[in-house]
Amino acid sequence: MDPKPRILIFTGDGKGKTTAALGMAFRASGHGLRSSVIQFIKSDTSVGEAAAAAASPTIEIHATGRGFLPPSDHPRFADHRAAAQKGLRRAAEVLFSGQFDLVVLDEICLAVARGLIDESQVIELLGQVPPKMCLVLTGRDASPGLIAVADTVTEMRCVKHGMETGFPAQDGVER
Repeated sequence: MDPKPRILIFTGDGKGKTTAALGMAFRASGHGLRSSVIQFIKSDTSVGEAAAAAASPTIEIHATGRGFLPPSDHPRFADHRAAAQKGLRRAAEVLFSGQFDLVVLDEICLAVARGLIDESQVIELLGQVPPKMCLVLTGRDASPGLIAVADTVTEMRCVKHGMETGFPAQDGVER
């Protein structure tokens, strides 16, 4: 009998959630495995990980978000919700395509926490994932339901951040 899929969550207020997930994608690439990354909030395709993935035949990145999330009462919030729903549909296509071994749902935990996607939608999707696949969910404020369905959850905790002392976002570190 095939094992059930692996589901990992990287959450918390510290840096490193997406970086850890991308590290898994590059590790998988070293084993000849294919990875797809669906970004639910991010929209910037000029970041370093997009360039690195473009050079890799086994990693693809889809930025489906609209960028910085405004408050939920902002007039453009509905655009972010629509983009997240589109990202969820893209995630389903990728998950069921049979082409990928590792799928990263980047910032999906935050998308759920901020009301762009219903927790139940994600849990339903995760319940249909084929065996042997590995999924990585990232983002702050992972919900109790998502944590319950995951087999591994890591919380990144911010102890100190360079931006607090004047370091701007830096290529190769934050970009």
